Amino acid sequence: MKRGAIILCGGKSSRMGQPKAMLPFGEELMLQRVVRLVGEVVALDRIVVVAAEGQELPPLPDKVLLAYDTRENQGPLEGLACGLAALANTCDAVYATGCDVPLLVPAFVERMFELLGDHEIVVPKDGKFYHPLAAVYRTSVLAEVRQLLNADQRRPFFLFERCRTHKVLVDKLRIADADLLSLANCNTLDDYQQALKLVGFADLDRKSTLLNSSHTD
Repeated sequence: MKRGAIILCGGKSSRMGQPKAMLPFGEELMLQRVVRLVGEVVALDRIVVVAAEGQELPPLPDKVLLAYDTRENQGPLEGLACGLAALANTCDAVYATGCDVPLLVPAFVERMFELLGDHEIVVPKDGKFYHPLAAVYRTSVLAEVRQLLNADQRRPFFLFERCRTHKVLVDKLRIADADLLSLANCNTLDDYQQALKLVGFADLDRKSTLLNSSHTD
């Protein structure tokens, strides 16, 4: 299987208050860290970062591809469509993630590819909730994604219902990621602070002060 990855970072980050892709995390910024972690499983030249038009991004490895949403405010399916289109000729299947998962475990990504089997999609399921940005998609589902967008059916659930989807209970993924940290999005300042604490960064207070001060700039 020719593997790829899509990293979405074009959201408004409204709950965080500033672009999540640019948040400091150790010696890296958030997007840089996620690219590095995904790059332990997928070749850099098969990783595409999907951003909003004109969005500021941190420096990334030269081999990483860039794509841009063609329509604003369409949700993750728009970014998924752009990413799938960029990788359709070079990859059989892609892992899709947001840029706000700094605790991503590469073994989790590996496990999701392993679970794809002959399905078109494999997605974690937690009760009634799905994790579409911790899932693997065959690039062949691009046509279905576009049809949903044209029909203004932007919920990923509609895609799961139309495609052969393996819905994996999250507890079965603990073999690769015991604490399911790969599913821990940083949507708020509290989420961000907690993620920093979990990896033991000693300069948490400085980073928090920097973030808070940026709200008043």
